[in-house]
Order: sequence, then C-alpha cells, then structure tokens
Amino acid sequence: MILTLGHSHTITAITIKTGLGALLVATLLSTSPVLAEETGEWPLGHYRLPEYGDLIGEAYKVVVDNEADTLLDIARTHNLGYEEIRRANPNVSLWVPGVGTEVVVPAQHILPDAERTGIVINIAELRLYYYPEVGEGEVPRVETYPIGIGRDGYDTPLGITTTTMRLEDPAWYPPRSMREEAAARGESAPAVVPPGPDNPLGKHAILLDIPGYLIHGTNDPDGIGMRASRGCIRMFPEDIKAIFGAVPLGTQVNIVDQPIKVGWDDGTAFVQVYQFLGDQNHGIQSLLETQPMLNQYIVDQSVNYAQLQELLERSDGQVVPIEPPTQDELVEEQEQPLILFHEVGLS
Repeated sequence: MILTLGHSHTITAITIKTGLGALLVATLLSTSPVLAEETGEWPLGHYRLPEYGDLIGEAYKVVVDNEADTLLDIARTHNLGYEEIRRANPNVSLWVPGVGTEVVVPAQHILPDAERTGIVINIAELRLYYYPEVGEGEVPRVETYPIGIGRDGYDTPLGITTTTMRLEDPAWYPPRSMREEAAARGESAPAVVPPGPDNPLGKHAILLDIPGYLIHGTNDPDGIGMRASRGCIRMFPEDIKAIFGAVPLGTQVNIVDQPIKVGWDDGTAFVQVYQFLGDQNHGIQSLLETQPMLNQYIVDQSVNYAQLQELLERSDGQVVPIEPPTQDELVEEQEQPLILFHEVGLS
C-alpha cells in the first residue's frame, strides 16, 4: 500500500487532516469505540483486538510531497517513534527525506506475551499497549503508542504496578541527582519547574505505584522513540492526552522487556525482533525462550534456525513470517543453535 503524504493522508478507512478538525475527529473516535466500529473509522494505533492470533496493523508506504517534512514529522503523523522510523528507513535522510521519497511505515505489531489487560509497556520496542475495559456493545480493542524510556544508567523498572494519580499541568521537581550533576558543572538547577513550555512532563502525567516513576507527556517530542529519560515513560503530548482521561486509577501497568516477540495469525507463525537493551545474560534468556514460543505455533515443521539467526542479526522490528527450513538447513539443525549463539555475540 502506497499513500501520498501531504496535507491529507488516507489510510484504509481513516482520513487524517491537519488542523482542529483532525483533533476533533480523533478525540471523538478515541472516546467512542461504538461509533468507530459503526463508521469503520479508527484513529491511528487503535485496533480491534484479535479474537484469535496476535497481529495488529499492517506496514505500508507513504510518499513525501512536502519538502518541509522531516522523517520525525512523518513518524509522529503515523504513530511511530524515532527508532521505529529510522530502522525501517535506514537510507532515508532524517532531516531532509525529500519530495518524492517513499517512506516505509512499520505499523504492524505482534502483541506482547502478557495478559491483555490495562497497560502493557514493552521497553524493548519502545511501545505502550493499552487494553481498555469495554462495555456492552463495545468492541474489544487495543491502542498502541510510541514511547520514550530511561536512558543507559536510568533503566525503566520492570514488573507489574498500577496507576495511582492523574495530574494535569503538573509541576516538575528535578531529582536530587540532577541538581547535584548541575552543581558539579557549575550550573544551577531549579528546585521546581512550574507548568509551561519548559516543563519536561508536558501537560499530563499519570503516576505509577513505583515512587518517582510516571507516564507523562513531553516538551521535546523528538525524544519519543528513544532511550532519553531518567526512567519515566514519555509520550507524545497528543497521545498522553488521549489516554489521560480514559485510564482509570488502579489500572494494572505491566512493564516488560521482550526483544523477541512470537505470534500467530491465520495458521502462520510470525517473529518480531528488537535490539537487546539489557546485558548478555538477558539476551541469552530471551533467545532460549524463543524456541518454546515458536513450538506453540509450529507443530508440523522444524524451526528455521537460519532464518531466526538472520532476524536476530537484523533486529529491525519488522514482523516476519517463519518459513520452513530447506533440506540443507535441516541437516545442520542440530548445530545451528550453537552457531546462532556465537554469531550474535551471546555465547
């Protein structure tokens, strides 16, 4: 699917236009799943929850027709973060993609291997999944958004927690460590940053039952899709606004690190691989868990280790169907796992 990227973008049944009208339509649809189902129109990143299987969305291409658009602009328009758009378009200029350039939009995802309730955050793919509670007549659905997470040394904590409080126009209190770092550089850091354009929390924040950690907006949207925070989960301002009033207090938040995701759709097994964020021991554990996950879906053929090795080396986040191994690959099947460990640096 190739779409023209400009002032009006049509994606299947969804038409997105710039300006106030687009915000009104997106807000109306996001708060009215019944209407969305009746009209066939869903906001970007909103999908009917698969009754069977694990895949949502689809990849497509757009053609740049506005010379002012950067790759980051295109990513934000299409519900993607920095790493997602960069990995899918390694040969496209980040700042000047150029009119007429085709840009791949990797909008297909395998749902994380976690209970489909509340919020699930997979830090490996820099993405949040929200499973709203549905009422009578509503369609079970999932919403997914790109996020920013903790940079090296400030890892976003893993585990299950809950939402505890919602803050609109929050003040930000820089942590002591940040103030000490500023003092070491001979700079001063404020004890509090009031609401406004200089506040890194943006206009909306959802507190978690982990002291000091929040899901919040940002005053630096270019950082979405990166490891750039001190551990909190950042969202585009429009995305945090969309879930701010919809997520009840006490909602479960499951923060996982799944660089390898395995799913099933219409009788086919799929794999989606991201770069490992943790240490090598974690990478080994993730790799060891891949085969039993695949065995859930592949019951009549051997695992194609050659293809799995290629996917692990690429780690580009693309959803790829698993193909049966060739006869030559079957001969080497017993040795292939050891080769795979060695060549991806996990042995």
